[in-house]
Amino acid sequence: MNREALVHEIALELGFDLCGIAPLAPPAAAGQFEAWLDAGRHGAMEWLERDRERIVDPRRVLPEGHSIVVLGLAHSRAAVELEGGGRVARYAAGRDYHNVVLHKLRKFARRLEHAGLGGRNRRVVDAGPLLERSHAAEAGLGFESKAANLLHPRFGPWFFLSEILIGHELVPTTEVPIGSCGTCTACIDACPTAAILEAGVVDARKCISYQTIEHKGPIPDELRARMDGWVFGCDVCSEVCPWGSKAPDVSARFGLHSALAGQGLVEWLEVGDEFAERFHGSAIHRPGRERIARNAAVALGHRPSEAGRRALLKALSFDPSALVREAAGWGLARGFGAEESARLALEQAARAEPDPGQRAHLARHREACEGGGR
Repeated sequence: MNREALVHEIALELGFDLCGIAPLAPPAAAGQFEAWLDAGRHGAMEWLERDRERIVDPRRVLPEGHSIVVLGLAHSRAAVELEGGGRVARYAAGRDYHNVVLHKLRKFARRLEHAGLGGRNRRVVDAGPLLERSHAAEAGLGFESKAANLLHPRFGPWFFLSEILIGHELVPTTEVPIGSCGTCTACIDACPTAAILEAGVVDARKCISYQTIEHKGPIPDELRARMDGWVFGCDVCSEVCPWGSKAPDVSARFGLHSALAGQGLVEWLEVGDEFAERFHGSAIHRPGRERIARNAAVALGHRPSEAGRRALLKALSFDPSALVREAAGWGLARGFGAEESARLALEQAARAEPDPGQRAHLARHREACEGGGR
């Protein structure tokens, strides 16, 4: 068995679904990535600009390296919704994939060493300086879609990518999965915020995933009005993709995190110092308590209920975060703007708000109530 076949065999034995090999060199999409950065479409993700040179040329990450082994792990499952509404991206519903995949990568590195392919390496799971989708396409794991993700004939867009950069020179994978987007524009047409500007180009600043996870300030009104209950991430472009409609359900791999089982938007809005414990071991831990509560307040405006109204009123007056108070004001105006009690509460909150920026936001939300909410 040659070394390339052995690498594939080890990957499959460890539970990875896909494996391919790409050269350790600038990928095909390097120029497109730099143009995307230059246009400012990465928003506040400043680390992408900071690591630009290493992302574009992975030889800067591992100077003595020669090959990238790219691995795929499927995560497809049914749509995920909290009790009473509020949607969560499917990839984040179970155990934190960073931990699951990194554990497998460590085992993979040890197996490579035993097979005579050891030495210095660099393991990457999501956050490393690597243009992984482009490398994965070159390694034959799929084809790049109009929604700027990777599609596989069996798993659609529902799989995680990870990589290990090694010093050994392996023969790159030449077989590429059959398929393409063709004339389909389902993802572009369905994007709630028109974040997909053209085939393969997404403006992160308009993307619901970016706004709910990476963005630290108030979500712009024109975007949150279209979020339709998404509280962490967004799956719309993947859900409408024909390639993902028949992906196998592998939810047992990651389970369902306790923060999603038996809890709803009210609990997420009211979470306090126990946030770290409640979301431990979940990818949802990343944005932190303040942003998760902000997202929940916005989602409650899209999913009005009596319990939600009470929670929004409480957050509007007593939440320690000005960001959350402002979001609660928006949620109240959106879901309950026709009610006199909501208008009075917003009036009082605007007068009492110590943060001048948020005070202006709250006053605007109060004015929106005149039209019966947004």
